[in-house]
Amino acid sequence: MTAVSATAIRDGVHALAPRENWTPAAKRRRDAYERVPGAPLYRCEFWLMPGALERWKKEGMPEDADFKQLFTFDEPGSFQTWNLGWCEAPFYPSFEEKLIEDRGETEVVQDFAGRHVLFFKGRRVGFMPEYVDHPVKDMKSWEELVRPRLDAKTPQRYIDAEKAALEGREAAAKGLIITEGLIGGYMYLRSLMGPEGVLYNVIDQPELIHACMRQWFEVADAIIAHHQKFITLDEIFFAEDICYKGGSLISPDMMREFLIPYYQQIITNLRTRQIDKKRHLYVQIDTDGDCRPVIDIYRDGIGMDSMSPFEVASGCNVAAIRKKYPKLIMRGGIDKRVLAKTKKDIDTMVDSIVPFMRERGGYIPCVDHGTPEEVSFENYMHYRKRMVQLGG
Repeated sequence: MTAVSATAIRDGVHALAPRENWTPAAKRRRDAYERVPGAPLYRCEFWLMPGALERWKKEGMPEDADFKQLFTFDEPGSFQTWNLGWCEAPFYPSFEEKLIEDRGETEVVQDFAGRHVLFFKGRRVGFMPEYVDHPVKDMKSWEELVRPRLDAKTPQRYIDAEKAALEGREAAAKGLIITEGLIGGYMYLRSLMGPEGVLYNVIDQPELIHACMRQWFEVADAIIAHHQKFITLDEIFFAEDICYKGGSLISPDMMREFLIPYYQQIITNLRTRQIDKKRHLYVQIDTDGDCRPVIDIYRDGIGMDSMSPFEVASGCNVAAIRKKYPKLIMRGGIDKRVLAKTKKDIDTMVDSIVPFMRERGGYIPCVDHGTPEEVSFENYMHYRKRMVQLGG
């Protein structure tokens, strides 16, 4: 018998583990990914913001609350590796965090990603930061200041990679979805140059953009290849944030020239290296804002299967989008603003979304971004109760 014969070992790596070995959360998560109509919905939340948690403690939430029990969240249905960045490039080493300028009530600080950020003194979280400067301005700053921090051969990048991959094998045996998470190309460029800088440079310095993206590809491909020595991946998750309330922050042509080819090569290489060659690779894009203008670009360009979080304030209605894209796996779409209104408003919202989406399958309900401090503890508890009632 060869290392893996025609009847592959069903250990979650060489072949998908038997369903009877899956955890309850893995069954819910995989049923969502397989778009099983009417299946019980996976119970999770996008993000509980610090301000909301502080308010809820004042309103009676126990200090040591077990969120899974209190809010009826499922155990994780996926195992994720996140050493390829999220909102910032995967630098090693990071930039030195230091004070740049004291402005009285505010201060400019260099953060770990090399950006100069304006903060209120004594407050670093809970509000949108204002970026004063970014590290990449031209080819010189890229080559001398930034590119060395993105070297794929840096040994320290791999210290915990093997441990995480081996933990992934244990998770795969329980049916969990094994996800490779990485910063998307646009989010990566934005962290290097700022949103305005990206737009100027695609016109004025296109080769700089391509140089940055080649390095993004090189480090991501190397790390993913290392993980794939141990595991079969179920999903690649691009943290992208390419949209705002009015649509995409860059044009479709810019996406097709500067992003899509690199994504295609990452995905092609990943599929070629899979231990389980038969495994479907789910491709997920996560972007705030109005994602509707980019859905077709990602579907046609890289075979996107899944998307999140469908911000309602930006015009995203998951029920309407489901009608247009019946095969798209969707996560999010619960309007955080409505949770701050009345219980009747909450009931009206969830009743208009959850039964319809559950009937069709392929949906994981959660708030369309961070749950803000405007939401009372009483309202959030009511919302979670209704989600359990409707989600099964």
